[in-house]
Amino acid sequence: MRFNFPTISEARDHFLTALILVLSLVLMFARHQEGIQKLRKVSITFFSYLEEPLSDVRTFREALQTNQYLRRQNVLLLDKLSRLRSAERENERLRKLLEYQKTSRYPLEPIQIVGKELTGLHNTITIDAGTADGIKINMPVVNEQGLIGKVVLTSRRYSQVLPLYNTLFKVSARVQTTQAYGIVSWQEKHSTRLVMDYVPQTIEVDSGQVVETSGYSNQFPPNIPIGTVVETHPIQGKEIQKIYIIPFVSLYQVGEGFVVKFTPDTAVANLKDQYREKFR
Repeated sequence: MRFNFPTISEARDHFLTALILVLSLVLMFARHQEGIQKLRKVSITFFSYLEEPLSDVRTFREALQTNQYLRRQNVLLLDKLSRLRSAERENERLRKLLEYQKTSRYPLEPIQIVGKELTGLHNTITIDAGTADGIKINMPVVNEQGLIGKVVLTSRRYSQVLPLYNTLFKVSARVQTTQAYGIVSWQEKHSTRLVMDYVPQTIEVDSGQVVETSGYSNQFPPNIPIGTVVETHPIQGKEIQKIYIIPFVSLYQVGEGFVVKFTPDTAVANLKDQYREKFR
């Protein structure tokens, strides 16, 4: 019979195992001796010193994790707050539109703006209402702040609007407090100001006064707000002044409004035609 003797590494493992068992038994039977008690105290003291910096590291890691969590919660709360503020502004705008619709003297057709071209001289706006909704050419387009433009083209479901910022747009207007009459138009490319012409220099017009539609042209109903006066300049060699106006409506931000279902008075239109025919 042949015997297999353990290798050196295996013998070393057996020796270490036996030594650990012996030390365990010695410590178990001698745990109440004074030397063992001292060793226990020293070990407890040693590990307590080790535990303090380790606990600081653990606390620091927990603080980092808590900080990251709080940052994420802060971002979510800020996003929610922004959404709530946006909803509040939207509700306020819609409330003003409803109030305007209730107080209007003329029938109004609610519209959404579905397209804008505000980069040149001949700017346009497209709205989501057409002949199927009773929209006709030359009807004014407004919102709760004031005048936006007028309808110039119609299809069944959509219409094209000539906005304030178009060199072809003109409206008969007056200064609200003085009743000074003139024509408002847009003359400066890329400008946000309108110009009111043909107002005599003898009529004093100050900054901050409101300009509104006059109703004299029979194309727009009276009293639709247009904007406020920002400055005036007398024209050299003429007895009139040029009045600069900032519109109430920002065409770059407006998104909804109304078409005023206003039709010109045919009696007034017929008188004008007869006058032109008589003095042609």
